[in-house]
Amino acid sequence: MKHLSENIEEYLETIYRLSESSKNASTTKISKEMGIAPASVTQMLKKLDSEGYVKYSPYRGAVLTEKGYRIARRITRKHRLLERFLHDVLGIRRDRIHRQACEMEHSLSDDAERALCQLLNMPGECPDANPIPACDFKFQTCGECIELKDADVEEIGCREGNLKSLTEMDEKQAGRVSFIRGDYRVLRRLMDMGITLGAPIRMIKRAPLSGPIEVEVRGSRVALGRDIADNVFIDTES
Repeated sequence: MKHLSENIEEYLETIYRLSESSKNASTTKISKEMGIAPASVTQMLKKLDSEGYVKYSPYRGAVLTEKGYRIARRITRKHRLLERFLHDVLGIRRDRIHRQACEMEHSLSDDAERALCQLLNMPGECPDANPIPACDFKFQTCGECIELKDADVEEIGCREGNLKSLTEMDEKQAGRVSFIRGDYRVLRRLMDMGITLGAPIRMIKRAPLSGPIEVEVRGSRVALGRDIADNVFIDTES
């Protein structure tokens, strides 16, 4: 993978974060979030558009492409894992962990990211309750990752496409369950609902705010709390 500058990674991560609550990340919001002049943001968005990381429209802002989304999701994952580590293990105050994680995320290797995730017992969210994206490694469960603890990421390899958690899917969108995060208790709970690896699944309805997610799986409708829906990742290209 082409090595990107920290500046570009910060832009993509910011757009990803803003896109969690709104489809487009506006120039104004990016400018405010990063503390950079709007004119400079516009110039960078045009560059990112020309390189295929975003789709930029004047007055509407930027949307990540599949290429940009993959990079942004990966750096966001590292950032939120680091926040968990800084807060839970080192005991650093929540109002200080974001800046510290920003400084560390760009130099955290994939092997270190994987070890950190295992150390923290595969967390699903950061201390601010924002979801931690799934890893890109070729695992279907966290149990597989733990079993291959001594293998490095070059041996394991990475997935081809982007996975979405159930909470990220649009209504009526469909795909197959490709990764489940958590221990055997999560797997058992989902299995009892008919949600297993490889199962075709379709989003029916997402309740507002922190309400349940309703999906169709194996011909039945199932309602899931967001705490568990955040741990079910779907290949929507299937």
